[in-house]
Order: sequence, then C-alpha cells, then structure tokens
Amino acid sequence: MSQTSAMKEEKESVPAVPDVAAVPAAAASASPTPAVAHEAGRMAAFCPVYANLMDLLSRRWMGLVLRVLMAGPHRFSQILAAVPGLSDPLLAQRLRELEAKALVKRSVLPTTPVHVQYELTEAGQDLERAVRALSDWASKWWGDAGGAPAATEND
Repeated sequence: MSQTSAMKEEKESVPAVPDVAAVPAAAASASPTPAVAHEAGRMAAFCPVYANLMDLLSRRWMGLVLRVLMAGPHRFSQILAAVPGLSDPLLAQRLRELEAKALVKRSVLPTTPVHVQYELTEAGQDLERAVRALSDWASKWWGDAGGAPAATEND
C-alpha cells in the first residue's frame, strides 16, 4: 500500500470533530451552556475551550513547567535545572506558548548581565487548583509506581 493511500485510509477512520462554527444559532441555544451542563452534573461531550486547554496542557513538559512556576518566579536556568531531561529549545517554546495564552509573564530584570524571570499571571495561578487536583488523583490511583497501574484481565 502506498503512503498516500495509507494516509487517506487513516484520515477516513478518524472520527470528525464537530465544527462548532457550523452549528446554527437555534441549535446552539437549544443545548445547555457548558456551565449549566456542568452544574447539572453532566458535561458536554465536546467543548472547544476545554479541548484547546487540554491541547496546551498536554504538551510535553508543560505540566512540569507549570508546577515549577507555581512555587514562585523563576529564571530560565532555574526552571531548566528543576525539570530533568528538558532541553533549552523546548523550554523556550513552552514558555512562549504559556506567555501567548497569558498564563506566564516574562520580566526582564535590569541587572548586568540582564536576567529574565518568568512567573504565573493571575490566570496561571488560578490553574493551581486544577493541577493540584490532578496531582492528588495521580497519587491516589497511580501511587508511587511512576505510571498507570498494570491492566487487569478485564481491560
């Protein structure tokens, strides 16, 4: 099978994500808002805002960079030292992504040589509850094993 036909087959087998912009206004208003759906004890199957957030947070090293910054302002080299295995270019990219989403503020300190410091914005600090909840969940269900428990016979 050629690479083109394999890609075409793979593309056809992936379920399409609903195009939120294509939903008529009447249909959109008929369904509960995300806040209402959440309050009612259920969540909508697809929420573009949630999908964008999860895309950002699930990027490699992103959660660890956020956890370091939750302890307070850090310089680039301090973040790099706190996350073993993280490379300079990837850290720079992650910090730019967080800054673009207004989760991190970059400050140039007037020293010689010039130092750059990164800290969470108010929005970034507000993520701490969610990150702590995920950390608590991981400790409870995955423990110190360093990953998910082994699959059971029923999996």
